[in-house]
Amino acid sequence: MTREDGPVPSASRLRHGRWLLALVPLVLVGGAFFWWQGSEGAEAPEGAPEPTSAPVPDLREEARAPAGRSSAAMAAAEPAAPSLLSPEAREREARRELWQKRLERAKRSLESYVAATRYPPESRPGREHPDQLELAEPERTRPLSPKAAEDGTSDVQLRLKQDKVFVVGDEAVLFSVACEDSRRAPRPCEVVSALAHEADHLADAGGVPGVPVTFVDSGQGGDAVAGDGVLTGRLQPAKQGFAMFSGTLRVVLRVRSGSLEDSAFFDVLYTPAPPATFTGRVREVLEGGSLDLYLPVQVRKAGRYVVSGRLDDEGGVPFAVVSFNEELQEGAQEVKLNVFGKVVRDDKPTFPLTLRDVEGFLLKEMGDPDRELMVTLRGPVHTTRVYSLEQFSDAEWRSPERDLYTRELEKDVMEAQKQLDAALKDTPEP
Repeated sequence: MTREDGPVPSASRLRHGRWLLALVPLVLVGGAFFWWQGSEGAEAPEGAPEPTSAPVPDLREEARAPAGRSSAAMAAAEPAAPSLLSPEAREREARRELWQKRLERAKRSLESYVAATRYPPESRPGREHPDQLELAEPERTRPLSPKAAEDGTSDVQLRLKQDKVFVVGDEAVLFSVACEDSRRAPRPCEVVSALAHEADHLADAGGVPGVPVTFVDSGQGGDAVAGDGVLTGRLQPAKQGFAMFSGTLRVVLRVRSGSLEDSAFFDVLYTPAPPATFTGRVREVLEGGSLDLYLPVQVRKAGRYVVSGRLDDEGGVPFAVVSFNEELQEGAQEVKLNVFGKVVRDDKPTFPLTLRDVEGFLLKEMGDPDRELMVTLRGPVHTTRVYSLEQFSDAEWRSPERDLYTRELEKDVMEAQKQLDAALKDTPEP
């Protein structure tokens, strides 16, 4: 027996402690069970959104935020992630993006077309057509033996060049052949055989027998330097059996360097008699803010003629490419080459200008070849008078076709803008 106000014996305290320790696991397990039932274990009502964990606010960002701007206001200003948008909101957003892209594309198309057509097709800056600033004198390099080059057993290259592609009447064309290694050092070279004949793709090819072409390195027959390793061949179709032929001629040759040997070829387009001839002196007229150069021609065959020439400034720097593409009747006619005013104003060449290397042909509606060649005027043809830039117009080129296409492209821009504005307005109030 113990006193009511006395100390509890140690044995009694031990029994009470054990009883309390036994209750702790039960309390913990029971609390966990009821928490699980109230949160994860319980089913959410139908249609209720999935619970999401709230982001932990960054105290440093809160401190940097302006006074009076709460974290709730900041969250409302940020666009919702696509995954949190309703299907209707996602559809609206996709429609806005679609018309935004279409508007940008329509504006680019309009700007590109306007920029590309500010000059007329027949008068263009030389910088736009660097490949047309010189007459065609093709030069190419290829392995003498593709198989040996692929195997790595030889690096001998074959260099082929011709001084013209278009040959008319009594004109002759020169071909050159050279062998070299990958460092362009000369290698032994020999043209074993060469034969000129009609191109195989022509209808009724083979009607004219092939003609041998001789290649030499003697400094004669068109060869520039004797013994330099460059072999030169000369073909004059009118004098070598092709006086009545019109079309493409091919020169096929066999080339040997050491133990390697392979074939190569050259092509030329030949016209036995020109359909028209350039005659007389060029007439120049400054009119409408542009400079027109009139070339007199004697037309033997009526039809559509295409004529082109190159213009250099006073220092010999290529400036523009000018052309003519119109119908001409038989007899004495003039071909007008227009130097457009805005081209002069934009590129500011130094006068006088020099017209050079004028070539032309009669375009044929049917058949192969599709043209009959005029004799090319090689080198300088005409030097203009001296003009000031202020004498030329800065206005862009105008034509019914350009105005029509511009209006249609502007309609595309306006339609895309209209659709985008409608999509932007289709936004529910917050």
